[in-house]
Parts: sequence; C-alpha cells; structure tokens
Amino acid sequence: MNFDLKHIPFSRFGSYLSISYLTGDQNITEGIYLRNIRGGDEGNGALFKLDVIQNGKTVPFKTIADATCLRFQAEEGYVSFAYPESDYVRVYGENAGLRMSLVTEAYDNAFFHKEKSWQVNVFSKKIRFMLTPLTGELVLDAPWEVNGCSQVVADFIPDDKTCRMDGVIEEFMTSYTPREYDVTFDAAIEKVKKEYEYWLANTLTVPSVYESGKQLASYITWSCVVKKEGYLTRQAMYMSKNWMTNIWSWDHCFNAMALVQENPELAWDQFMIFFDVQDPSGLIPDFMNNEFAYWNCSKPPIHGWALSWMLKHTDKFSTDKLKEIYLPLSRWTTWYIKHRDSDNNSIPEYHHGNDSGWDNSTVFHEGIPVESPDLCAFLILQMETLSELASLLELEEEKRKWEQLADKLLDDMISYFWVGDRFIAKHLGEEVTSGDSLLLFMPIILGKRLPDHIRSALIAGLKDKDRFLTKHGLATESVSSPYYLDDGYWRGPIWAPSTMLIIDGLKSSGEKKFAQELAHKYCEMATNNGMAENFNALTGEGLRDRAFTWTSSVFLILGNEYIEINE
Repeated sequence: MNFDLKHIPFSRFGSYLSISYLTGDQNITEGIYLRNIRGGDEGNGALFKLDVIQNGKTVPFKTIADATCLRFQAEEGYVSFAYPESDYVRVYGENAGLRMSLVTEAYDNAFFHKEKSWQVNVFSKKIRFMLTPLTGELVLDAPWEVNGCSQVVADFIPDDKTCRMDGVIEEFMTSYTPREYDVTFDAAIEKVKKEYEYWLANTLTVPSVYESGKQLASYITWSCVVKKEGYLTRQAMYMSKNWMTNIWSWDHCFNAMALVQENPELAWDQFMIFFDVQDPSGLIPDFMNNEFAYWNCSKPPIHGWALSWMLKHTDKFSTDKLKEIYLPLSRWTTWYIKHRDSDNNSIPEYHHGNDSGWDNSTVFHEGIPVESPDLCAFLILQMETLSELASLLELEEEKRKWEQLADKLLDDMISYFWVGDRFIAKHLGEEVTSGDSLLLFMPIILGKRLPDHIRSALIAGLKDKDRFLTKHGLATESVSSPYYLDDGYWRGPIWAPSTMLIIDGLKSSGEKKFAQELAHKYCEMATNNGMAENFNALTGEGLRDRAFTWTSSVFLILGNEYIEINE
C-alpha cells in the first residue's frame, strides 16, 4: 500500500499527531505539516511545516507512505517517519536532514533544554514538544522577541561521517518525562508494524477482489483512533484525521458495528462514548472532541438498530454492559417523545436537517421543523431493542411498555405519512413537495414489519433506474430531480450510512439479491475510489474527505456479510 498524503494523513492508533498535506489556507504555505488534531475541526492544527534539507537548503521530494512508515524521498537521500508510540514521532534520514518550521503565533517559543534537546512550547496549539537528536545534530533558529520567538526553525542534520540522522519529536502537555528509545529506527518500525499487523489480522475479511480496499479501510480505521483525553472518556475513532477531526453521534455506531466481532471491547467503547456525556434530559451531543461537546443539534436515533445488530454479531456483551446501556438508551428514546413533538400529535420531528444527519436534504428545503417517517422508523426499532434488553434484564413490565409504544408508533407513522403509494414528509402539517429524497425510503429498515403493499412500493422505488439507482449505488436525491447535484452533499452523492441502512432493510425485507447487488456496487466503488466521505452517484468519484472511517467501516461490514447473505 502506498497512499497519497494529499488525501490520506499519516498517523497511528491513539495519536493526536498527524502528518498531512495542506493546501495553503489559514495563513500557511502549501506543503506537508505535522499537525495537532485536538480541539475539533475549526482550524487545521498545523504545527510544523516539514521539508527535506541537504547542505542547509530545502530540496524537492516525493512521499511514499504505508500504514507504518512515511518516507520523503529526495533525489539523493531520504527522511523517514514512524510512530513507535502515540505521543512521539521517530525520524531517520540518510544523506538528508529534516527541517521543521513552526507555524508561529503569539508566545510560541523554543529554548535549549539540556544535553542535546530543545523544548518547543506551542502556546497557540496548547501543546509542547521535546526535540532530541539521537544521531547527527539539532540546530535551532529561534530568535527571542519580548515574549516569544519570531520564528522557530529546527533542523535535524546528518552526522558528517555516517551521513545519517536519527531523532525524536515528542509531545507533552505539562512536565516532560524522559524515556528509553528503541535502539534503531528499524526497531521502532518493527514495534509499530507488529501492532498494526495485529489490527489488520482482526479486521473483517472481504472477498479477495476487494482486498486492496480492505487494506486501506484497515489503515484508516486503525490510524483514526485517538486516546482517551478530556471530553473523550474512552478511546475514540475519529471520523478522519484530515478535516473531520471529531466523533459524531451516529457515525460512531457504524464504526462500533465493524469492530464488534473481532474487537468487542473497543466496539463497546465506540458505542457508549456519547452516552457517557448524556444530558439529564436524555439528549446526546451532535459531536465531540477532546475539548468540547456540541449541543446545538443532534443526530438520528439509529442506536437501537445498531445495538440490535451488534448483539446478533457477538456474545461478548455481558449483562453488566446491557445494564449500562439500558437507561441511557431509554432516556435517548423518550427525549424525542418529550422534547421533539411541539404540536403534540405523537409524531416526533427534526428541528434542523443536521438533526437527521442529512444536513441539506430536500426534505428540509421548505423550512423547519420537519416531521419525517425515517425518524419514526428509527424510534420503532429503538423501542424494540429496548424491549429486547428489558426481557434479557427480566424487566417484564418495561418489556411490554416498549412493545406497545413501538406498535403504536408504527401505526401512527403509516397513518400520518403514507399517502397511497409513497411516504411523505411534512412541514407545519403540510406535505413537503420539493425534490425527491432517498430519506423518505428509509422506513425500509423496518423490513417485514411494514405491510406488504408499502414494502413493495418502497422496493420498486429503490429499483427505479430513473430515480436513485445508478451503477454505483443509491443516490441520496433522485438523479431526475431538479435539485440533484453531483457534489451536493445529501442532494445526490452516495453515502455510507444511507447505503448500509437500506441494504440491511432490504435484507430484512427478503430482498436478498438486490441487497447483494447494492453491497457489490458500494464495495467496488470504495475499492476503486477510496474511502471518501461520499461519492458522485453517476461516476463513483470520491468526494470531500478521502479518509473517512464510517465509509471504511461500512465497506468492511458490507464486504464481510452482505456480499454473501446467509438465510
């Protein structure tokens, strides 16, 4: 595997450090940077611009990257990088050195620490570094001006005799603690390689034709995990270490699902992390990072569906774990009943497109709030899962309560939203007539709970090649809609969550062949075009962020289970 740093950053499991290509926005020049991805995606996190130097001058280079080693290859030398542990980077060069130019802001500074090491205090990014040469020397240009350094340029320079350079870049927050380093760079590489190979061996298997996709998906999911810190009460798989440097409260479900068979403890952590910070009202935040949780919107309640799926795929969740989730999932469900039904008609509503996860879907084109059948479908499944949990926990009265609520909401959903041949959404009690969104087909996840005529109509609509079905999968807005856009976010492109949910619904509906066909389309598209945030529905081209974890996780799930569906 040799991935392109312009699309996929170089990082490792547990680390908040990432080496990425940046285009030159936000007061930086174009180039490759060591970044600190703490604090969310409002900034690019750029710390040091990285360059290869020979004889004191920067020289051109190309990048060669796999899961455990990144190389900057110049014409007559190279510099390599590895992450032996989550909080430091080992650098090694032959016939070349490394220049690190700090993106300097107020108070940022560097000073000689002791022996050969220099400390760099990056006030602007709330992090410090210790730079230490192991072979060769370290030269700093860090002129002091009043209360900070006007610039910080650190050069790791090869030894004159061996023409080799070896050094360490260590992050720390408070007080620096010296450590023992691997004797050689090769030993450092071997250390991280063993760790990654274990992860890869425990990544879901897929058909051999999609093996290159699996290799990429495995690296992306492994490298996007960050360690427990601040608001993050558990290890968390970020959506990306490019720009989407947070976790979102439905994305985490798909990542948990992909982990549950081979890594159930990490899967449980992914699933539970949002419930650890749940508001007393029952609401869970829209997204989180190590520094804060964001509450201005939420994400759809797919958690019951996801948990039910996970319980079918592992026997490693103890009764204690089921007790741990029962009350939080109950509060999340009743929150919709208490706080998202402003007209008291027993139909829950979205207060923004972002609440649905389909941010700019045409369902929200005419205004908010919006009542949409997908929300009812998710809650029905969540209530059924709560009934299942209550049964396992011997809470018989609770079990019956959730069953009754699920049955009533199913009846209410059909009565309110089904208009003879289709589901509709409503704004202020009136049908939303703009566009033709795939969102209104999401009740297919209810499978055979739906009456035959409704299920058949939904399946026929999904198979209509003049609407959503393309050679690459299901567009999120009909390709015949006047609102369709090739790169229109939820107005056209193919996404992992919509694909996964609908394929699972088709399987539950008995549509095995069609589910397999869509799974093949998605896995082929992702293998050929990368694990992108979303894809052009007509060409399959990867769009936006090209190193997305829920895309990787859904690819792995579909390739492992839905390509060949067992009855």
